[in-house]
Amino acid sequence: MRTARSYNLQILAAECLAVAIGLLFLTPFYFVVINSLKSFGDLLTDSAGWPRSWHPGNYARAWELLRFPRVFGNSLIITVIANAGLVVISAMAAHRIVRRSTRFNKMVFGLFVASMIIPFQSIMIPLVKVVSTLGIQNSYVGIIICYFGFGAMMSVFLYHGYIKSIPAEIEESAVVDGCSAYGVFWRIVFPLLKPMTVTVLLLNSLWIWNDFLLPLLILNSPGLRTIPLAASSFFAQYTKQWDLGLASLVLGFIPIILFFLSMQKHIIEGITAGSVKG
Repeated sequence: MRTARSYNLQILAAECLAVAIGLLFLTPFYFVVINSLKSFGDLLTDSAGWPRSWHPGNYARAWELLRFPRVFGNSLIITVIANAGLVVISAMAAHRIVRRSTRFNKMVFGLFVASMIIPFQSIMIPLVKVVSTLGIQNSYVGIIICYFGFGAMMSVFLYHGYIKSIPAEIEESAVVDGCSAYGVFWRIVFPLLKPMTVTVLLLNSLWIWNDFLLPLLILNSPGLRTIPLAASSFFAQYTKQWDLGLASLVLGFIPIILFFLSMQKHIIEGITAGSVKG
């Protein structure tokens, strides 16, 4: 009886600690949302307190000044196409590396893993020169190709671990039944990759949707600006419109949070399954 009570108290303490840590991580969201509903003067005098008067009109003004439907469409196009390409390229590459375990494929996988430690800031200037030389700067094509390059390393790594947990006998049976190599992948393997595919989509969506530096380097035209780029216009060198800027940030992260909450249950399933070596 004493052991059960001690165990329950330990669980309660762990739950309280987890709730406290969760609230700590939610603190920035509180500041952003609450201050986006304040007047500019109220925001400067009391940024942590509850609004003295509510200003939902900040969202209407931010929507209009950002031309939000346009920048939302740009972010959506880039995120969807880049994600689709990353899933196809990374899944097929990881499958080939796992099922054809040659020395060359092992070296290629090692290069994928090693490239994950290279900081983006060290290659961004050569990247801009290459993109400019190829004539794809300031275009959807240019930035999507860049996302293919920078996102493939992590995606291949995740798919690689998951595919190793899939028995090779399933594919061998399909080959015996007359299925082609592409048929084996698309009809047999790819449907089994659903948990990891959802994980890759979520992680890459969070990165691409919120990315600021790469669009800043590649997209120079105002008509191609993504949500983070457009929101940065409220924080200029001499003028900072915090009320409108914070409202624009809320407008920007609401879609990606809704997407994350609707699909996040697959993340743990995909990562835990991919950690098991088959």
